[in-house]
Amino acid sequence: MRIVNAFPAAIQNRRSGSDDAETRCAIVVGQAEIGPKLFSREGELQQSEEIRFKMTGYLHPLYAESLSEFGIPIELPQCGGWLLERRIPNSDLKDAMGCYPIFCCADWTRLLADIQNIRDKYVTISLVADPFAPVTTVDLSRCFQLVQVFKKHFIVDVGDSTDRHINRHHQYYARRALKQIQVRLVDDPKACLDDWVRLYKILVEHRHLRGIKAFSKSSFAIQFEVPGLVVFQASRNGRTIGMHLWYVQSGVAYSHLSAVDEEGYALSAAYGLYWSAITEFKQHRATEIRWIDLGAGAGMEETAQDGLSRFKRGWATAEKVKYFCGSIFDLQSYESLTATNMSDSDYFPLYRAGELS
Repeated sequence: MRIVNAFPAAIQNRRSGSDDAETRCAIVVGQAEIGPKLFSREGELQQSEEIRFKMTGYLHPLYAESLSEFGIPIELPQCGGWLLERRIPNSDLKDAMGCYPIFCCADWTRLLADIQNIRDKYVTISLVADPFAPVTTVDLSRCFQLVQVFKKHFIVDVGDSTDRHINRHHQYYARRALKQIQVRLVDDPKACLDDWVRLYKILVEHRHLRGIKAFSKSSFAIQFEVPGLVVFQASRNGRTIGMHLWYVQSGVAYSHLSAVDEEGYALSAAYGLYWSAITEFKQHRATEIRWIDLGAGAGMEETAQDGLSRFKRGWATAEKVKYFCGSIFDLQSYESLTATNMSDSDYFPLYRAGELS
């Protein structure tokens, strides 16, 4: 994850009591608001309104459990979020990361309290905040030493009942695909687990995915138990050729993962799947869903012209920024872990450089 080059020095200044404007600018990148403020001007946490969120999707404990191959799920009891505790290679030290692909919690006003309670256990913490989190970068900077723009998510306003926001190219290929394939909303996702694992294996091999991105069958078996899962299945002649997984939580339908096989790719099944999902959410779930989150582009550093960004932009009504957040809790150990790393990488934490590339 790209970070400000002088990050450890900035932390040292903060620990010694320095809180000048230069230090703050080195740590916090960008000041655009990403939601209604939850903090007072004096910086004190305000009591949030009554929590109306249901624990579904990325908020549910089962989703954190599905990632237990990569770390021990750690509950943040006050805010309702989850982290993964991981052993740092070649050491007896540990760090904490947010669940992949985004960190969500039920009450963002309580996140700081949870972080303060765990800071003595870990060298660092890092996470990618939910783009729909009701916080600003100023709010996040009170919880983390580093807050930096990461990617833009492409989103759809469910209140727009038309399909005029979908570009002509996508409309053409969606209609053409739906003349050749059948797309259905799956009643019992668990019955489709084997089909999904087959399709995702193709994606893993095609994109050379590894680590936490290369979810195992056992991980997916748990994810298919998570409340809020919505699955669309594309088939032809009775054979599954593509699937799209979504999680619905807190008024947002999040695109989780999608995959097609060779036949699905040839028939542009992805267009039919996206069209069907957007139509379903708009026409039949508008009372529970306000936004559709199509996700971001590919790679650690997307460009405006990468293929996945172009594809998702063609469906969207708007874009929403998500932020990478991180802190060093144990500066001495961090410097020791990175002392022999001669890389000029801006990845954070540096001792894990390249693990998600």
